[in-house]
Amino acid sequence: MRNPTRRAVLGAGIAAAGGSLLAACSKGSDSGPSAAPAPTDLVSPDGKEVAAAEGKRGGGPVRKVALTATPTRLDLGGRTVTTWAYGDRLPGKEIRVTAGDTLAVTLANHLPEPTSLHWHGLALRNDMDGVPGITQRPVKAGASFDYRFAVAHPGTYWFHPHSGTQQDRGLYAPLIVEDPKEPLAYDKEWVVVLDDWVDGVDGSTPDAVLAELSRGMGGMDHGGGTGGMDHGGHDMSHMSMTSRTPASAGPSPTGPSRMMMGATSPLLGGDAGDVAYPHYLVNGRTPEDPETFTANPGDRVRIRFVNAGGDTAFRVALGGHRMTVTHTDGFPVEHTQTDALLLGMGERYDVLVEVKDGVFPLTALAEGKKRSALALLRTGGGAAPDADVRPRELAAAPLTADRLRADRSVALGERRPDRTITLRLTGSMAKYDWAINGRKYTPEPRHLVGGGERVRLVFVNDTEMWHPMHLHGHTFALPGRGPRKDTAIVLPGRRLAVDFDADNPGRWMVHCHNVYHAESGMMTVLGYRK
Repeated sequence: MRNPTRRAVLGAGIAAAGGSLLAACSKGSDSGPSAAPAPTDLVSPDGKEVAAAEGKRGGGPVRKVALTATPTRLDLGGRTVTTWAYGDRLPGKEIRVTAGDTLAVTLANHLPEPTSLHWHGLALRNDMDGVPGITQRPVKAGASFDYRFAVAHPGTYWFHPHSGTQQDRGLYAPLIVEDPKEPLAYDKEWVVVLDDWVDGVDGSTPDAVLAELSRGMGGMDHGGGTGGMDHGGHDMSHMSMTSRTPASAGPSPTGPSRMMMGATSPLLGGDAGDVAYPHYLVNGRTPEDPETFTANPGDRVRIRFVNAGGDTAFRVALGGHRMTVTHTDGFPVEHTQTDALLLGMGERYDVLVEVKDGVFPLTALAEGKKRSALALLRTGGGAAPDADVRPRELAAAPLTADRLRADRSVALGERRPDRTITLRLTGSMAKYDWAINGRKYTPEPRHLVGGGERVRLVFVNDTEMWHPMHLHGHTFALPGRGPRKDTAIVLPGRRLAVDFDADNPGRWMVHCHNVYHAESGMMTVLGYRK
């Protein structure tokens, strides 16, 4: 059975989402409210402005893909789990297109609850962004939905649901957009997807993990102060924040406790994470049965790293090698060499490596959690290293985004911001009341922008935990001609100001890409004025 037409679906969904819009921000800053606009004052996800922006992106050859979200059993490498995935593989089958193509994906939902598809990092038409309650209705169990949009920018991207904690199951896959004028020369290309895994292990589910975390720590302040939180009587800890439906597992946890204690990282400013995962994976495999990449000595290899984890930053190194970083979040940077990389959830990095002769560990250390994921590079004979190998490159200070500079071809031009929006990150592990500006997520646009504006987002982290903040539908620039990104780490007690051009009309989410922080309320919505 198919859902109604996209326009009918959006018309009903948008009417619900736009029925009680919050106060608009004034020109130049949103530090104080002004008169609340009527819903007709804002661009709707299927409005003419969205269609016009899509028209400018063009639309080349159509690449058709069929995806099925379904319960399945997966072998993680000696451990079989029951989970949800796209088909019967982890990660899901890679989608590869060329910039300028039109991607047409039919999602069939065979899950027992509604789902969606979010195309992480893409600047695409708003009604295809895949956020239930904002850009579409949830795709109901037994139904399907057709996503169709032009793909404008080359790079390394990925896709996952934006429905409850589903992303922390097996519902994710890489999306690679090739550059028709690729400037890099290399012999081989590998896509490396990193993940932390809990689903189906000893009865655990991500929904049960969220339920346990949502009860907090009984006054033990594990994650930071309250940040001036205004609760307003809203207890949404067991709600799927994007779909606004009850989490499938309900409020009673199953399986052993997964609450993490004592995971610290100076690199992340202290607390490293909330969840004690039983497994850490590279391309769906545990370190005991890792994926092996093969090449010839002297080959130049492009590696595309994706952190698809729910609660884990990964420190990545290839034993015996240095990496040359060429891209982050899909956009080119001035080439920079490093021994190790740090990836927060949702971030991507592309690197080039000239491989040596032998067998080498590609290790992704779960930052602050003292365990790791592993793959192998084999270019010759020799014994494989142990599963818990720690190459010396991991001890080097890993490269972080603030040390990169955008390639001049994509650098955001100098311009004073027309509008500044301050987003204070608030909440604590003690109460698990994560929010933005002290308010838990609701689907109404809280922060308004005008088409053509240069917008400055100022993330102020009032908590004692790090947050990877993600903006939908746009890329922003880090300060000082920093790289173009869509996801950036904001350290505890720190402030990060990023700029973007409001050139993609619609309603767009900004949220922490820790799935448990987001589902607890650390999400908000930007809306374009007509």
